Amino acid sequence: MHPSPIDPSTLTWRKSRRSDGGNGCVEVALADAAPADTPHKANRGPLVLFRDSENPTGPILAFTRPELEAFFGGVKDGEFDDLT
Repeated sequence: MHPSPIDPSTLTWRKSRRSDGGNGCVEVALADAAPADTPHKANRGPLVLFRDSENPTGPILAFTRPELEAFFGGVKDGEFDDLT
């Protein structure tokens, strides 16, 4: 039996303290795991989810911890400073 998909309404979504309450806020939540019908993320541990706070029923981006660590490491190393 496959676990049911992640229900965003059951998660605790948080915004950064740096958010000014205006436009452009991103929310983040932690989900236990990817549903079994998501093979590229299944069985890889908890997922960190991101969504647009102004569109909470819109698309959600899901990343594993290693994916985020690789991305944030690149940001810290300056890999994305010049995207031209």
